[in-house]
Amino acid sequence: MRLLCLGDVVGGAGRRAIAALVPRLREERRIDFVVANGENLAGGIGVTGPTAQELFDAGVDALTGGNHTWKHKEVLPFLEREPRMLRPLNYPPGAPGRGVAVFQTPLGPVGVVSLLGRIFMEPVDCPFRGANTALSELAGRARVVIIDMHCEATSEKRAMGWHVDGRATVVFGTHTHVPTADEEILPGGTAYVTDLGMTGPYRSIIGMRKEQVLDKFIGMRPVSFQPAKEDVQLRGIIVECDPETGRASAIERLKIAYAAPAAE
Repeated sequence: MRLLCLGDVVGGAGRRAIAALVPRLREERRIDFVVANGENLAGGIGVTGPTAQELFDAGVDALTGGNHTWKHKEVLPFLEREPRMLRPLNYPPGAPGRGVAVFQTPLGPVGVVSLLGRIFMEPVDCPFRGANTALSELAGRARVVIIDMHCEATSEKRAMGWHVDGRATVVFGTHTHVPTADEEILPGGTAYVTDLGMTGPYRSIIGMRKEQVLDKFIGMRPVSFQPAKEDVQLRGIIVECDPETGRASAIERLKIAYAAPAAE
């Protein structure tokens, strides 16, 4: 089984890159399942039903969430009714939506888990206990399990990789929008990378117009950020795994430029 995991998709530029590149990747690389982090789809912060649907229409099978999932209140009923859109599992009980789901593929079921870290983040419930709960729930339902660890600290992401090694197929980090070069197969058969990077405009500061972010850093006054548009790239990984055991056998880091049509 081949899994395509894509980093934080930022704004319209990221959505257009997904629409143009994912169908081709699915065909050329014989991809069986696609997961992307979707918490930055709408204007660079948050997600809405229509922006998520654009990715589903492009061939993305599941979207994971993060701390910006709740930015647009109109997404709340969408989270309740759309099983392909996840939010972090370790928000307190009563939060709308779900943080773990099983998806069917021709090669067998795939479990997806969305988690939120706590270091330099909101004081949510423990993601490590959350991972244990999710893996218990998925036992007997899906051998292949993908975990998105959405957090700031590289140490916390790395810790999650070791925590579930041999129990999950893939652990990838999201949130920083900066890709790391440490992809590997851990001893227990879990494919791991600290951060996928973003799918979006790289001539920016983590997806936002660089001039606006610089104004914020230098002037220390509130600034309204807008997504950038230039140097759009798709970033992520392709993982090969055994659907019978859930063990990963190969991991490849992706960097693909997207040349937008002149009309954009």
